Amino acid sequence: MFLKKTRKLETQIDEYLDLVITGGLIFKLGIRCYLDHQMEAFEGHLKDLRKVEENADDLRRNIEIKLYTRTLIPEARGDVLGLLESCDKALNITAETLLEFSVEIPNLLPELKNDYLEIAESSISCLENTVSGIRSYFRNIDAVRDYVTKVQFYKKETNKIAERIKRTVFRTDNELSFKIHTRYFTFHIERIAEQSEDVCDRLSIAIIKRFE
Repeated sequence: MFLKKTRKLETQIDEYLDLVITGGLIFKLGIRCYLDHQMEAFEGHLKDLRKVEENADDLRRNIEIKLYTRTLIPEARGDVLGLLESCDKALNITAETLLEFSVEIPNLLPELKNDYLEIAESSISCLENTVSGIRSYFRNIDAVRDYVTKVQFYKKETNKIAERIKRTVFRTDNELSFKIHTRYFTFHIERIAEQSEDVCDRLSIAIIKRFE
């Protein structure tokens, strides 16, 4: 019975991580639609992403309740809770960023379209590899390090692209308010990668604790 309950919990964790992956994919579609001025499609993606975030929050809370009330995997409960909560923050940032685009409607330089597509791709690659690392924590602990390394790589790439965008914008003749607004949105996309790396830092600590 205990093993059956544990397997059910692991299935729910998998479902939660599926939602995180889905959220990242929707985010990339949303950014592409925004850059292509397809605002109706963009708003549709934002609506879908907010629904995914809501479902992920509900599922995470359900998992947390089971971890506490049924004393499942007690030796790693704290680590699992920490991983889910920090991963949830990454998904929240993803949804918040797309919402900011909808609310503030930034006027981005057309020549930076490919750079914004690249930074969105790179930051979501961080998120996707973070999810793969968490899955490996439960199934193949030896593979975790590979995913952490990939997250660190994509995070650095995200930082490089963000710097490139900011350098380009601040060397134009546009108003300072325009430059700061562009930097603001670059920063928000960059935060997805930053938070993904934070999750992997937790993951690395959790791995060390399992071998103590």
